[in-house]
Amino acid sequence: MSESLAIHGGTPAVAEGVVDTRWPVIDGSDREAVVRALDWPSHTANSPEVKQLVEEWCAWQGAKHCLATNSGTAALHMAVAAVGIEPGDEVITSAFSWTSTATCVLHHNAIPVFIDVDPVTISLDPKLIDAAVSDRTKAVIVPHLHGLSADMQPVIEACERHGLRLIEDCCQSHGAKYRGAKVGSMGDVATFSLNQNKNLSAGEGGLLTTDDDEVYEKAARLWQFGEIRKPDGTRDMNAHGMGWMYRTSGLSAAFARAQLAKLDRYTEIFQENARYLSSALAEIPGVEPPAEPEGYEHVYYNYAVRFQPEQLGLDVDARSFREKVSAALNAEGVQVAQWWNIALPDMVLFQNKDGYGKGCPWACPHTRPEISYENLDLPETRRWLAEYALVRHLHAPNDLSVMKAYVGAFEKVFASLDSVLG
Repeated sequence: MSESLAIHGGTPAVAEGVVDTRWPVIDGSDREAVVRALDWPSHTANSPEVKQLVEEWCAWQGAKHCLATNSGTAALHMAVAAVGIEPGDEVITSAFSWTSTATCVLHHNAIPVFIDVDPVTISLDPKLIDAAVSDRTKAVIVPHLHGLSADMQPVIEACERHGLRLIEDCCQSHGAKYRGAKVGSMGDVATFSLNQNKNLSAGEGGLLTTDDDEVYEKAARLWQFGEIRKPDGTRDMNAHGMGWMYRTSGLSAAFARAQLAKLDRYTEIFQENARYLSSALAEIPGVEPPAEPEGYEHVYYNYAVRFQPEQLGLDVDARSFREKVSAALNAEGVQVAQWWNIALPDMVLFQNKDGYGKGCPWACPHTRPEISYENLDLPETRRWLAEYALVRHLHAPNDLSVMKAYVGAFEKVFASLDSVLG
């Protein structure tokens, strides 16, 4: 069958033009929202669009307070500051996530401490928290990755045992649920991203939510130049501490509001496509679809599969197997890519321990000197990095007809593995 593979000149299983790669879906409601925002006298964070986005997100998320930011990264930094992290304090987080999950800690001159991932959720492994706690540990940042919640109950229990604050990084998982609770509702503070490719997208932007009045007030000071934000939205024009300019604009907020009105419908499409694909791929040895354990609700920001040659009895390097199968699938018209190829502590930033120059914040006198990121024991993270790939474009308007074509491509490639691997 090797001659029929697209990688060898055959006809692709997914015909050109079948998959709509554009995201987010833009319709008349989005255009009307942006035009409406242009008609307001203010396009800044004082725009009514920003106020209404905050109110609507609080209602959708079930949160008491919200700040609309210019990125999820900004929201993460605000969260770190808001829970009282100070120079030299340590924050435990996952060895696998987006860079901002860890660098937000450095932004406030504190030190990230990395632990391995749980092999099911691919978030931090709650069983490893206790051993990572030191007398400097003040918080845990738990990322909900790819659209799936972390295993939150043991994380919450560990934080309670050690008196730690809990920050939820929900930048990839708007609306995902754990035992009926939405991610972002189980910690002290939560952050969300509105970046171009997120399930809720406004091009760029972010959101911070909390039910804690003090956390909100501290976050709001960082959000706007260290100033106190009065209930009526006015400013005292006095810096009460370090602050940044993390506000969003009325135009971005209007776009986000239009997309938020469609988020539940879009989530259902992600889920329908993903669950159909998972049911079919589970029948193909060598492919492990993303987990959706009982009690969890996945929103499939990323559809992350694992390619596992040992299921086929093949003595093949997992990374090489993944790369060759991915190349064959791409040729068949299924866009398959690796989103992230490095553990966070392996990055040059952490290996060199030099964030701001002169070795700071690690070289600063408040920091525990024995912190090291060399040769960390991260077997699950490294296995994940060797095996996983993302299957793209499960979003609207793509439907089950596209997923059926995807399944055909997988079946075609795995029926000709000798040719693919050769």
